[in-house]
Amino acid sequence: MAQVLLSLGSNLERERYITAGLDALAELFGELALSSVYESESVGFKGSPFYNMVVAIHTTLSVAELSRKLKQIEDNNGRQRNGPRFCSRTLDIDILTYNDRVGEVDGVCLPRDEVDKNAFVLWPLAELLPDQYHPVRHMTYARLWADYDQDQKLWPVDFVWHGRQISYANTNIGLT
Repeated sequence: MAQVLLSLGSNLERERYITAGLDALAELFGELALSSVYESESVGFKGSPFYNMVVAIHTTLSVAELSRKLKQIEDNNGRQRNGPRFCSRTLDIDILTYNDRVGEVDGVCLPRDEVDKNAFVLWPLAELLPDQYHPVRHMTYARLWADYDQDQKLWPVDFVWHGRQISYANTNIGLT
């Protein structure tokens, strides 16, 4: 069974679509390991702020099968694929890592390039799996986050999923 790390993001009806994404992932994969939910400024275009988080799942699906299922979840939640690469989104689910696979697998580049480039991916990863190693950089996510030096603003927000508070605003989780 593969451990897969996914990034979820939304800047349109954010709570609705992050919740819908989590619901669909839980239905497909069972128990989910969740980071906090973070609000961040849009990167690469002018748009409304995003909610982002990282989710760890376990699956027997191949990378290709998983990618198809994730695209279907996005499409079921109003994802428009005819716009520019950097634009507002109802729901975006990206495969960050698939075990320690490296390189292009079934048309998916692993690990995803943005893992150590975007704070909205790296901080949630460092929170969720601080001692896990990046498969190419061979550094822990906590170390990569501690060394992160780009100016991207993000902050944890209050977020409740299925009656459980999974994220708290204005809390110091030791990785700011």
